[in-house]
Amino acid sequence: MVLTARGLRKSYRRGLVRRRQPVLRGVDLDLLPGQVVGVIGENGSGKSTLMKILVGALRGDAGTVTHRGRIGYCPQSPQVYPRLTCDEHFDLFGHAYGMAEDEAEQSRQSLYDELGFGRYARTRAERLSGGTLAKLNLALALLPDPELMLLDEPYASFDWDTYQKFWELVGERRRAGRAALVISHFVVDEERFDRIVAITDGRAAPR
Repeated sequence: MVLTARGLRKSYRRGLVRRRQPVLRGVDLDLLPGQVVGVIGENGSGKSTLMKILVGALRGDAGTVTHRGRIGYCPQSPQVYPRLTCDEHFDLFGHAYGMAEDEAEQSRQSLYDELGFGRYARTRAERLSGGTLAKLNLALALLPDPELMLLDEPYASFDWDTYQKFWELVGERRRAGRAALVISHFVVDEERFDRIVAITDGRAAPR
């Protein structure tokens, strides 16, 4: 297993009387090497809460998460530094991942080519269009060639051409034994997934 989650629960305090509102009510999830799994659900269903718990950005109220290998996390809202260029982001993240300089450089150039935004290498994040910023957000997650890709709405801002490139990237990594968990409001190409899990009323069930 690349990822195993058991009994994940999470509630938030809401309203004037601050009552606890359950969001996740005992979610189980498994991911094997080479699998691509989609997670769908309505707004507020708990998809992003689930992702944040899986990546360790949020503490669940109950349950366990175990994973193996490097994680590449693509958050729904890009977590970038406005005044840093794309190249500077790659340098920073490469260092954080503990990558050798030549390894990081090779991966950077490959991602620029595959996603088609190399001409923005020296452009600050604050000056990027929404689509190009989404490419940078995804590329930073894929930089270390992680065994586990956790992708929250990764293609929401992509045009059709970039959407196709996204799936080419995922397909290449899938064939190399990498696994991907893709959260989305909707799934168009169901055949691209090994299975799809729907979050409803705080629980996960195969669709």
